[in-house]
Amino acid sequence: MKPVLAALTLIGAQAGVAVAANPAIDDDALRSDAQGVFEPIPQAPDPAPAPAQAELGKMLFFEPRLSEAHNISCNTCHNLSTGGVDLSSVSLGHRWQKGGRNSPTVLNSTYNFAQFWDGRAANLIEQAGGPMQNPVEMASNPNHVIEMLKAIPGYTPIFATAFPDATDPVTFENATAAIAAFEDTLITPNAPFDRWLKGDDAAMTEEQKQGLSLFMSEGCSSCHNGMNIGGNSYQVFGVVAKPDPSILPPEDMGRYAVTKDEADKYAYKVPTLRNIALTAPYFHSGAVWDLKEAVKVMADAQLGAQLDDQQLGQIVAFLGSLTGDMPQIVYPVLPASVAGTPHPMP
Repeated sequence: MKPVLAALTLIGAQAGVAVAANPAIDDDALRSDAQGVFEPIPQAPDPAPAPAQAELGKMLFFEPRLSEAHNISCNTCHNLSTGGVDLSSVSLGHRWQKGGRNSPTVLNSTYNFAQFWDGRAANLIEQAGGPMQNPVEMASNPNHVIEMLKAIPGYTPIFATAFPDATDPVTFENATAAIAAFEDTLITPNAPFDRWLKGDDAAMTEEQKQGLSLFMSEGCSSCHNGMNIGGNSYQVFGVVAKPDPSILPPEDMGRYAVTKDEADKYAYKVPTLRNIALTAPYFHSGAVWDLKEAVKVMADAQLGAQLDDQQLGQIVAFLGSLTGDMPQIVYPVLPASVAGTPHPMP
């Protein structure tokens, strides 16, 4: 300790002035508590999807011809180079229309208990078909998707390999199942938090451990828990205090639009916090670009907790420990269109 700092500390202690300091973290005790709340991401998807289906799904994930104008693919809004999101408040779709909500990350989405912010898709297969049919997004429909795929001759043998028992393998159901199989592989293991959870004390910094301790003691982990640190429940946004209307637009009532249950007004699927440092902007509205501000909004709105700047910084540091190894994807070469392949619509 530098002499001046040591002297000031001693003077403060002699004068009875409290000197702010965090108690040293007991890794074993904190880990024991954390293991009761969280799980690490596995090294590989389990069960593993059929390789041929996942390979076809990768092609379809990057296939812009699934959209009416041949200019939007799944990867457009769920960019695998930028944390599985498009880094926009809301995505731009067909004819430059703006979507109604922020696009959530596709990474680790296989561990969500439902898909979309309002949970209207029960699984990834249902989710994969949604954007293709949405007039604001890809603006196509199942019949046209299959017309398109069957008119690209190179896809026929690939579908046949992926679905060898099917009499007619090129179907909308098989296309969405293949995309879901590929998305099952988009997991991010080996985050510092996962390594620490498994016993590596050095995997996280002291500040990150302080943030984890706060994350649990302040109540954040009551909703953000499990393997995906979220993604496993619906919660009303604004339990203690309603956020600003720019963050919680009053016209978007969340899951209520699906269930018509009054209890579901302004309820949303709790998002995963994995790789959250990569996926700004935040919330279903995409209204907040700073992660520290997002933590403050959640503390105020959900917990009624007034966290100081140091505490906010510690929780943000912990959230940084949730960034795992990104999937390494070789960009697929797609089958060529031919003269009979439908043309893009303006």
